[in-house]
Amino acid sequence: MNQMVILASDSFRIPVGEWADSVLEWVIENLAGLFNVIKAVFQTAYDSLAWVLITPPFWAVIIVLVALAFWAKGVKLAIGSAIGLAVIYGMDQWENSMQSLALVLVASIVAILLSVPLGILAAKVNAVSAIVKPIMDFLQTMPAFVYLIPVLLLLGIGPVPGIVATVVFALAPGARFTELGIRSVEAEVVEAGQAFGASPMRILRQIQFPLALPTIMAGINQIIMLSLSMVVIAGMVGAGGLGGAVYQALTGLNTPLGVESGLSVVILAIFLDRITASLGGAKKAVHV
Repeated sequence: MNQMVILASDSFRIPVGEWADSVLEWVIENLAGLFNVIKAVFQTAYDSLAWVLITPPFWAVIIVLVALAFWAKGVKLAIGSAIGLAVIYGMDQWENSMQSLALVLVASIVAILLSVPLGILAAKVNAVSAIVKPIMDFLQTMPAFVYLIPVLLLLGIGPVPGIVATVVFALAPGARFTELGIRSVEAEVVEAGQAFGASPMRILRQIQFPLALPTIMAGINQIIMLSLSMVVIAGMVGAGGLGGAVYQALTGLNTPLGVESGLSVVILAIFLDRITASLGGAKKAVHV
């Protein structure tokens, strides 16, 4: 009986993994040029941003970031940011942190540019929403480590596969929150805009988008937080920065390095979270 069950189980096996491997081999053979272009673009963006953050003296970068915190939320966040960034420098994790910040910013910008228009389109067209939702479910629930396998084969080691894996991993909240925000705008407000003869694009730009902005910013906040969490995992494919330091500490059982790099990740996460949360706090005025 047990042998029959085993035979039945073997005969029923669905070779999803082999199918995925075949698709990946086809992509590598036929789309290598496209991925070389993607790699060059992302590498240039990352190198440029990392150069901007690492080349100036650390205190000059701290002043700029503290000024940004003061503009976004006031004195308390500015003082907290100054202390946190000084702690990062004092732990000798400044260069690693700036490399990670560059990776997070590049990945977050790409994810925002893809997810926000996708969310708007999903809010406007129900058929698009029906297609996008299961794809976002898939992207959001797939273990993050799995994304590293195909990007490593397609793009090699370094920061670029880390950026691409981070974009895929962080994409879903931006599209979901944007669709939710646009759909949550009261129909009476939209009808008032239509009554005044506003075009659909103007209603979107001047009514729906401003009213949905706090929800959209919550999605952008989630994109940045997920990107920062992915930085550590991306260290396994040679992305460097704090992820590389955490991976080095893990493989070498180096407790001091693990604590210092992990604490630097936490400080950057709090800084970015407070900045993005404050930017989405105030509702914009509606003008038709």
